[in-house]
Amino acid sequence: MTSSIPTAAVLLIGDEILSGRTKDANLGYIADYLTVLGIDLKEARVVSDEQADIVAALNALRTRYTYVFTTGGIGPTHDDITADCVAAAFGVGIDHHPEAVAILRAHWAGRGIEENEARMRMARVPDTAELIANPVSKAPGFHIGNVFVMAGVPKIMQAMLDEVASGLTGGAVMLSRTVPLDLGEGDVARRLQEIQLSHPGVMIGSYPYERDGRFATNIVVRSRDEAAMNAAADEVEKLPAELTARGH
Repeated sequence: MTSSIPTAAVLLIGDEILSGRTKDANLGYIADYLTVLGIDLKEARVVSDEQADIVAALNALRTRYTYVFTTGGIGPTHDDITADCVAAAFGVGIDHHPEAVAILRAHWAGRGIEENEARMRMARVPDTAELIANPVSKAPGFHIGNVFVMAGVPKIMQAMLDEVASGLTGGAVMLSRTVPLDLGEGDVARRLQEIQLSHPGVMIGSYPYERDGRFATNIVVRSRDEAAMNAAADEVEKLPAELTARGH
């Protein structure tokens, strides 16, 4: 890593991607995101759910680039082995992380979900790793050294990437502004896309949630340029009035 410009690689993990059953939606998003941060994405790989392949890819990428971002393989099923592979690559142990356990148990209790061995797999984290918050479904990702391990579900991955962005070395400091909308994603999706296209230096994230039996959405606007961020966020704030005027 002789360049002064931070570099990155993406490792997409999962047989379902290689078989074509799942169409990857993460690589392009991460590439765009890193570009805005001033981090050069240099390489992307897709590997199957085989421990030897994942460990080999991790060790090759993490020694070559400033950052490695992985997606997939941190769920509750038997083939979700990414956490074990990361532990093996770094030569550390793995166990249930107390904070991850607490987060998941509180989430399950609030939703009446039964705790079982499979679900508890999502709390297993390599020793010395730090958690990555998951504001969408609570099961955390983690990072160890220069490797950031995130979910494969695009909405969750995007939220996790937002969580780690401020700790990455790139261009100017990333600023953010959250605009809460009492509207569902489907109501604002088209206009959000138009706003995003008209503000190329800004990233706009959409995070839905349910409130009082209705869908609502938090729109997070991010940019290194405060004026550009505020210009885009101001447009987002006008969406309810725009839709009302159009009769939607």
